[in-house]
Amino acid sequence: MKKEQENPELNNQQKKEEKNKFDPYTPHRIKWWGWPLLLLLIAGTVYIIKTHDQGKQTATTPTAGKAWEAQETQRGEGSVFGTFYHITYQSGQNLQTGVEATLQEVDKSLSPFNKESVITAINNNTSMDTNKMFTDVFQLAQEVSVATDGAFDITVAPLVNLWGFGFKNMDNVSEEKVDSLLQYVGYEKVKLVEGKIVKECPETMLDCSAIAKGYGVDAVGLYLESQGVKNYMVEIGGEVRVRGTNPKGELWHVGINKPNDDPTNMNNEIEQVLQLTQMAMATSGNYRNFYEKDGKKYAHTIDPRTGHPVQHSILSSTVLAKDCATADAYATAFMVLGLEEAKKVLAQHPDLMAFFIYSDDEGGTHDWCSQGLKEMIK
Repeated sequence: MKKEQENPELNNQQKKEEKNKFDPYTPHRIKWWGWPLLLLLIAGTVYIIKTHDQGKQTATTPTAGKAWEAQETQRGEGSVFGTFYHITYQSGQNLQTGVEATLQEVDKSLSPFNKESVITAINNNTSMDTNKMFTDVFQLAQEVSVATDGAFDITVAPLVNLWGFGFKNMDNVSEEKVDSLLQYVGYEKVKLVEGKIVKECPETMLDCSAIAKGYGVDAVGLYLESQGVKNYMVEIGGEVRVRGTNPKGELWHVGINKPNDDPTNMNNEIEQVLQLTQMAMATSGNYRNFYEKDGKKYAHTIDPRTGHPVQHSILSSTVLAKDCATADAYATAFMVLGLEEAKKVLAQHPDLMAFFIYSDDEGGTHDWCSQGLKEMIK
């Protein structure tokens, strides 16, 4: 007590400092060793935030790479499946021989015009044996058939032949002829059992043309990847697969065509241009080659479930997927399903995107595309 009276000012200062120790609103003097620690914490926080933002950007938007060296840019072209192919890839060596060999293997498996092919033997009932390529395509075709309620069906060939290309035989088609062929059409009537095709009816014939071109694109792409190629574009008759970046180090620029009567795909108008990587794209249908009924346009597409031409509004169907065979099959299926049913299938398969050109009741044309695809339009 006496000590407090002798030093009143010192006592008051001690009380004030003691109080400030527990006051969160009172500024505190940082010790000399605290400054380096504070700077370290700030730097660490900035690094974490920056790394998070970069990771987020990388996950949503692929970054461009550097331009290819001139000697690394390889190109190849040729004919296959009744059309032409073009490839561009980054490599120190020319891989054209391997590309040609890969396409020949696809032809030997899936071409109905090759008398020695696996599919020809199956259609002629001389052998039901398959190989890996045929098995891959057959299993994928069956999956798409189930997913689209039979709108995609590789047994539709007899009906397509009956109506003729562009429905040239339309006047000679009767209900009796359609019914006589429908009994042999249906993906449920053919199965793969222990590496062999089993048909319910010997008359059933397979035609993989609506998926084989896309599969050929994938086969070439996979071959290039097996050779260490990371940047490439493969295109066969308008069906495309891209990986990495283009020779300029940018995302690949791929056009969505308005298909026409040219089977070589050499004379098409561009509807939209997309910026793509790690993606495949296929188009089915014909924007110009349609027929009119009661003033409305219809595409030349046969519904394998009815045996008759579809009367839906889609004139051209473009599908984007991770692989080209899948895109090819769904592009054909959507032509059969029509706009509204196609949208329902897309809603069930978020891994797919589509761009449709369709006709309205007055005969005018419009387009619709998936939300994700809009972000890719250049």
